[in-house]
Amino acid sequence: MRTRAWITGRDRERKHIVSSENVWDVVVVGAGPAGASAAYAAAVAGRRVLLLEKAELPRYKTCGGGIIGPSRDALPPGFELPLRDRVHAVTFSLDGRFTRTRRSKRMLFGLVDRSEFDARLVEHARAAGAEVRTGVAVARVEQHGAAVPDRRTVAVVLADGGTVLTRAVVGADGSASRIGAHVGVKLDQVDLGLEAEIPVPSSVAEDWAGRVLIDWGPMPGSYGWVFPKGDTLTVGVIAARGDGAATKRYLDDFVARLGLAGFEPAVSSGHLTRCRSDDSPLSRGRVIVCGDAAGLLEPWTREGISFALRSGRLAGEWAARIAEAHDAVDARRQALNYAFAIKAGLGVEMAVGRRMLAAFERRPGLLHTAVTGLRPAWRAFTDITRGATTLAGVARTNTLARRVLDALDRRHPPTGPERPDTTTDTADPAGR
Repeated sequence: MRTRAWITGRDRERKHIVSSENVWDVVVVGAGPAGASAAYAAAVAGRRVLLLEKAELPRYKTCGGGIIGPSRDALPPGFELPLRDRVHAVTFSLDGRFTRTRRSKRMLFGLVDRSEFDARLVEHARAAGAEVRTGVAVARVEQHGAAVPDRRTVAVVLADGGTVLTRAVVGADGSASRIGAHVGVKLDQVDLGLEAEIPVPSSVAEDWAGRVLIDWGPMPGSYGWVFPKGDTLTVGVIAARGDGAATKRYLDDFVARLGLAGFEPAVSSGHLTRCRSDDSPLSRGRVIVCGDAAGLLEPWTREGISFALRSGRLAGEWAARIAEAHDAVDARRQALNYAFAIKAGLGVEMAVGRRMLAAFERRPGLLHTAVTGLRPAWRAFTDITRGATTLAGVARTNTLARRVLDALDRRHPPTGPERPDTTTDTADPAGR
């Protein structure tokens, strides 16, 4: 039976000497997609892994729950997605106007309930050998001081005063990460997402089955969505932080426009999404961060699940190596290798996402016209959602897309709102 690495304040006062049997190889803080993926990867690598989560599972998370191709491809072998719906059609609108629905014979992406999805990921980590502890809040990590017995050890200090000792820490504790603060994560984009889970009658649910709505919103860079999940519609909006009242008005207007204002939400919630700056660190000593804790998400769509799964897997793999490092130099080398892997993959995608967000903020009508009226743009959208390519891949290989981005990069923002002229307004605001 494994020995738990729990050291109390009284033990420290007695100058308790900690043996290697009392030290975990890897401690992962946060049991969302990033943390569960990290715990799974480190456990598969043969390390003694402890996964800590402050909430009891399953728990609700503000999230649309869209599972695109890159998310699916990053899941553990044998993982069965708890899909609530399979999307074959997308309705696009520009602040409620110029509505058009595009359909595909093949599934574009799936929709999950995050509480179910996250809990299943945690069970895969547990099955791989990770120990899972819920209801445990982490106050901070320490790499020096009285709580740390040697230079190979990190102390994870818990909110109840206890301490867990480990050779490596993976911070996956969300966008308000305590571990991210320790590492010194820097941000250059913060957005506010508001969401409502709205139970609807079967007649309404059937009308939305297999179809999502994406509405390019009234504020620069904003958009709204409707994701069907059985008898519930997940309805949300996101915009740059700074004018929460305007974002709330957008959500209220959006819900009313869709004819859903008469239904009482089961849950109404808000959440801040944060994107890292290019020079933001991803590690400090034997501590690394991933997912939202590292500010890793796609800046334009703010899609975070695939970034969490992919960065979490890499974090778990490199944390396993950091745990084996016998000195600070070797630990630093492994942490830098992790950072390089992130920047070479997800970092490239984020850079293109920033360019897309800037272009979208300037010319939302142009984007709407392209995706609803031009077959190559729609094909690029479907290829990205299915995982055949990425946003960065499209920008790199598609000559037209590259030229458009280059041209928009050189332009000044327009003085007035843009409106497309190649699609037709439909009478139904939901685009049925």
